[in-house]
Amino acid sequence: MSRLPRHVAIIMDGNGRWAKTRGLPRIAGHTEGIESVRATVTECAKLGIGHLTLYAFSYENWERPSDEIDALMHLLTEYLREEKQELIDNNIRLGVFGDASRLPEHAQHALNEVIEDTSGLRGMRLNLALNYSGRQEILRAATKIARQHAEGRLDLASFDERTFAGCLDSFDQPDPDLLIRTSGEMRISNFLLWQIAYTEIHVTNVLWPDFRENELHRAIANFQHRTRKFGRVI
Repeated sequence: MSRLPRHVAIIMDGNGRWAKTRGLPRIAGHTEGIESVRATVTECAKLGIGHLTLYAFSYENWERPSDEIDALMHLLTEYLREEKQELIDNNIRLGVFGDASRLPEHAQHALNEVIEDTSGLRGMRLNLALNYSGRQEILRAATKIARQHAEGRLDLASFDERTFAGCLDSFDQPDPDLLIRTSGEMRISNFLLWQIAYTEIHVTNVLWPDFRENELHRAIANFQHRTRKFGRVI
């Protein structure tokens, strides 16, 4: 318990494969995946993890069939409405990484409502990465920096990594210590490209709908056995 990661990020993958192996439509996998979200959020808060970021919907996911996208957006809205009181009761503050302005109106309304109603809470920070792309986030940060310089609010002579990081979606949070990827895929899928420079990565073959507390514990235990050098010799 003394060596817990401050920030855990998760690429939640495998919903479609979970459904396919059971002869079910893809949305059944996404629906079951919501149960994994609930279990993971609850357990991270219970353990005392300070920050949890879930890759919920990527910038590239808009290329999926429209009926699947619609179903995902309705699942998101339903989750936010059903879990708002649970988040409040557990002192969990909700935030978003990515450009949520492209989400349908009902999803934006539910998201903004929960963000506002939990804004004063000081427990775990839960970040949902929605319409998120690591490259797009970096481009948005570069645009902010260029604008600040053009307006005379930024001296390039003092520009450094901290300045750049301050323009990212995660500007007020530590970089992830642990990145978990489910379903066994060995890629980071355009997720938190700047922030995971020295993040420890744990890949499990478990599909996201089957991810529960024991898998989370296994990932954290794996993290605790790592020696983090950050480029130094120890």
